[in-house]
Amino acid sequence: MKPEDGQVRPAEFRDAAAIFALIRRYREQLLPRPLSDIVQNIDRFLVCERKGRIIGSVSWQILPEIGAPTRPTVEIKSLAVRQSHRRGGIGRALVRGAIERIRAIHAAQIIALTFAPAFFEQLGFRRISKKRLMHKIYAGCINCTKYDSPFTCPEAAMALTLESPAAGTARP
Repeated sequence: MKPEDGQVRPAEFRDAAAIFALIRRYREQLLPRPLSDIVQNIDRFLVCERKGRIIGSVSWQILPEIGAPTRPTVEIKSLAVRQSHRRGGIGRALVRGAIERIRAIHAAQIIALTFAPAFFEQLGFRRISKKRLMHKIYAGCINCTKYDSPFTCPEAAMALTLESPAAGTARP
């Protein structure tokens, strides 16, 4: 993928500090990620690089299920694009790249909690009730230090349903 002013590629260990700094720039919109978490999950990050500089990032996380995975859900997280490079298709290219990676593992749905629901709607996501994301709330939101309750958080819950074969069916 090549947005107008950068190259989207899988992140590498050498990108971790730049991803960390980019996420920190947007403290009001993004939850912080420790550098150690970024390093441990570097294989679940894409970056957009321009002239040797990281100008965008996105990651994803597989959400837990109890027992056999019947409806695997993956969350898109840490979508950040430098302010000076926004509106150039970088965010869209990053999310599309993440969706492509997530489709390859046959998840049933992708979710995102966002302050920019219109952006995600343009990519095929639809708004859903946070009550449908209790596994996400217990896995992450419950520890949020920004809001008293996940249900008072102003982020919109979004979901993209993926075509997925029924659980337990063999793939060719």
